[in-house]
Amino acid sequence: MQRVLVSACLLGQPVRYDGGTVATEGGILACWQMEGRIVPMCPEMAGGLPVPRLPAEIHGEGGGAAVLRGAASVVEHHGHDVTEAFVRGAQRALEAAQSAGVQVAVLTERSPSCGSAFLYDGTFSSQLQEGEGVTAALLRQHGIRVFSQHQLEEAGRLLDALDAQDRADSSIGKP
Repeated sequence: MQRVLVSACLLGQPVRYDGGTVATEGGILACWQMEGRIVPMCPEMAGGLPVPRLPAEIHGEGGGAAVLRGAASVVEHHGHDVTEAFVRGAQRALEAAQSAGVQVAVLTERSPSCGSAFLYDGTFSSQLQEGEGVTAALLRQHGIRVFSQHQLEEAGRLLDALDAQDRADSSIGKP
């Protein structure tokens, strides 16, 4: 059975910068939890940041991939650079995913760590732009498919297809 890396805040863990969670609709995550599929992860906490913490956004062009290349940074609202913690957290998320054989991740949209399609623009003005967070970028660079909490059904279909492929692969060569 395929496992899935999931942002801890989507699982009701109060790990967001403000100590909150992110509400999700539908019972897909609950079903995955009952099946033992979920590898929970908060990259920001894994990188050493506390709860609560100041909001942070990516500064510079190119999103999370640029942060990983050293061409952009992650900065808190008052200007403190937290890039190192975000990169360290992304690396720990990748390590957890790889050790569990994860090929699919469901991460929290708009986060400078976990955003998969949209991020805040770095001005702390609540303006969104297309882009991905540091963890989402690193996971994708290593072949892990990343979805947001708004794409649970799509992620579920991929997990089902991967499970079916695993079953087919395991039956090859058996009498």
